[in-house]
Amino acid sequence: MLILQRKKGQELTIGENICVTVLDVGNDWVKLAIEAPRDVSILRSELIEAASANKEAASISLSPGSISKINELLQIKKDSGDN
Repeated sequence: MLILQRKKGQELTIGENICVTVLDVGNDWVKLAIEAPRDVSILRSELIEAASANKEAASISLSPGSISKINELLQIKKDSGDN
């Protein structure tokens, strides 16, 4: 792992076509601007973790019986809310 110090307004270059500029610095945050080709994916780590959790949740399969039971419970909830 390479560790660098940069000041506000300074840049660093990754490879030939990615440029990272330090826009602003606070007590516990840094605002960065990243210039990169459109085919380069740039994601915050928390978004990668959330996407992974969503994929896992989406891969859970329910039996037709489970789906029917959920629909029944939703209908009961809806009917009881109409009073």
